[in-house]
Amino acid sequence: MASSPDCTAPARERAAPSFYNLAWRWHFYAGLFVIPFMILLSVTGIIYLFKPQLDTWLYPHLMLAPASEQRVSADQQLALVEQLYPGATMSKYLPPVGEGRSAQFVIERDGRLLNLFVDPYRGTLLGEQDAQWNLQAVARTLHGDLMIGTLGDRLIELAAGWGIVLVVSGLYLWWPRGSNPAGVLWPRLHARGRLLWRDLHAVTGFWGSLLLLFMLLTGMTWTGFWGAQFAGAWNQFPAAMWDDVPKSGQLAGSLNSSREQTVSWAAEVTPLPASDPHAAHRGHAGHDQGPAAPRISLQQVVDTADARGVQRGYSISFPQGASGVYSVALFADDPRNDATLHLDQYSGAVLADVRWADYGMVARAVESGVKLHEGKMFGLANQILMALVCLLIIFSAVSGLVIWWKRRPAGRLGVPPLRHDLPRWKTAIGVMIALGMIFPLAGASLLLMWALDRSLGLLPSTRLAS
Repeated sequence: MASSPDCTAPARERAAPSFYNLAWRWHFYAGLFVIPFMILLSVTGIIYLFKPQLDTWLYPHLMLAPASEQRVSADQQLALVEQLYPGATMSKYLPPVGEGRSAQFVIERDGRLLNLFVDPYRGTLLGEQDAQWNLQAVARTLHGDLMIGTLGDRLIELAAGWGIVLVVSGLYLWWPRGSNPAGVLWPRLHARGRLLWRDLHAVTGFWGSLLLLFMLLTGMTWTGFWGAQFAGAWNQFPAAMWDDVPKSGQLAGSLNSSREQTVSWAAEVTPLPASDPHAAHRGHAGHDQGPAAPRISLQQVVDTADARGVQRGYSISFPQGASGVYSVALFADDPRNDATLHLDQYSGAVLADVRWADYGMVARAVESGVKLHEGKMFGLANQILMALVCLLIIFSAVSGLVIWWKRRPAGRLGVPPLRHDLPRWKTAIGVMIALGMIFPLAGASLLLMWALDRSLGLLPSTRLAS
């Protein structure tokens, strides 16, 4: 640990370490705040990474149906569900993704969301599942908003923002200086105790920093505050795509929830069209002539999606209300196959059809990054790589806690000792402040810590030189 500064040293020399000490304290406390979130996000992320395998392994009686030449139409499947669950509200239909797979309905009944699985060959109900309290739904909701809604989303965003700040500042703090990079580029395996843990923490953090930054940045695009602002600024579509389309006043992103992803990130900012209840009975003069037209069949929506080349794996959201639309959405493993279609529930007209070709450069980059983040773009290899990143994050977090625990003074938090040998420490502080401006929630918390330090009299009394 560095010795105390000489009392005869000029005030200018004493001030710099004092201010650096303040910033180091912010860094340390932020790390304690971030660690539990990083562990939670990593564990739930691993569960969601292997969703296809886990679903088939845990629920084979629901997910699988022996293939047969005979098939039951989507309308017949819907009639079965309506017969077995009278009065239920239909939310979504997912056609079979392939041979030997079941079809799925999502319904709301008595305040509960249920996943219903139907054999598309025999027209029988395979079983039901609580849509909010199954392994994947719980993992995804914890990952998105801690199961506490907007507050949880903001806490996740705050933790991710501080995670980015800590990775960047950690790279600066541990960047190899001098002729011996041991302990940073590789661990000193002969070491024992806290020194070995410190080396393992630094080495895994150093080599995994770019992967961690990738995971944090791609995850930030889905957050409710920063992600929404980022999407609004960079994700644009030609307004002419909706010139002649009635709009509901909502965005397509309203179909998404923390429990389930329906439309892609790029399509979230597109307008959600509205159906015209009287279009089929409107005369040439434009006057309403009679009651609302009947709704088109579910099978017609399926046929339209198939005819337009939408790959299986898509979902169909049912219209909500008289002006609602059928929404066909494919959030594909390969983002080039993404599709978002909205159909008038009465006429069957396709009101909007958004594809990869309509995405801008930023949207394409984000969609590709998200697919890598979720382990979907390159199959099992992508899943394994992202799982290893999650394990690296868990190890880095746990090793940081071990280092802190081993060196903390009894009864105190034990802020790590200062390093006064760091060149250009003011530059590092400037980078931290700049990142705080880019990620406003992290920046606001930085200001809050500054205010608390000042109110508690912890700020250095010496005036900083410029």
